[in-house]
Amino acid sequence: MQDASTNLPAAGISPPPGPQPGLTLVATPIGNLDDISPRALAALAGADAVLCEDTRVTSKLLARHGISITLWPLHDHNEEAQLPGLLARLRDGAALVLVSDAGTPLMSDPGFRLVRAAIAAGVPVHGIPGANAAVLALILSGLPPHPFMFVGFLPAKAGARDAELARFKAMEQAGLSATLVFYEAPHRAAETLAALAASLGETRPAALARELTKRFEEVRRGSLAVLAQGALDDPPRGEVVLLVGPAPNEAMGQASLDDALAVAMAAMSLRDAAASVALAHGLPRKSVYARALELAAEKKRPD
Repeated sequence: MQDASTNLPAAGISPPPGPQPGLTLVATPIGNLDDISPRALAALAGADAVLCEDTRVTSKLLARHGISITLWPLHDHNEEAQLPGLLARLRDGAALVLVSDAGTPLMSDPGFRLVRAAIAAGVPVHGIPGANAAVLALILSGLPPHPFMFVGFLPAKAGARDAELARFKAMEQAGLSATLVFYEAPHRAAETLAALAASLGETRPAALARELTKRFEEVRRGSLAVLAQGALDDPPRGEVVLLVGPAPNEAMGQASLDDALAVAMAAMSLRDAAASVALAHGLPRKSVYARALELAAEKKRPD
């Protein structure tokens, strides 16, 4: 049986378009205000209230689509205090919608504590998908789209940022091979790109995407060093996404193999260490295991 209005089977193919009791996470446009689905608009229009980061931002979106609804600010500074009252309303059957200023809620935006509390309280949690800057930047970057790791914002202070990048470098040395995706403020883009180049390698392929879906949308592609210099010479404006391609597969010399095995053997059994290093670097497991046995024997040998 077909539903003539949708050309979809009538029985249970998709959730109803209007508001549902519980908490609904709604993705909003990342730039172009027309990039929002009919289901998202129906949920916003029919909600008992819309929770948002900044009422001034969300009110512009709602006004564009002729929606008038109660807006409640929910951000990092008040989320914890708001939880009891919001959970009480949700338990009473209210239909609340959560949005961020732009894009998909919770992705480097507030709301995770509320979602976690709602799930723990047995409150229904729904989602309406839509725009996401990280995914759009990824598919436009020309870098391998999968696997990828969404990092969000790095720490603003240099020391904490460099420590975080050192952690990613260690993860790559242990076998991580994925495109890394970061959000960044435009005034810090050049500094962060320089830090990425210093930590992950100047020649690593990368991309800088800005103002996605807007009039001045731009994607810059090149090595980390080239992009860092470009961001100095021509500072980007607007929302910025930085992407770094996977670490290159390099031939592993004996010294590097021994170093990798030493690190792995300090944290796991000899057999597991050999298997981990072999998998991470694409080496024959038997030969890596044999070398691990040699290193273990040398360590036990008296000086």
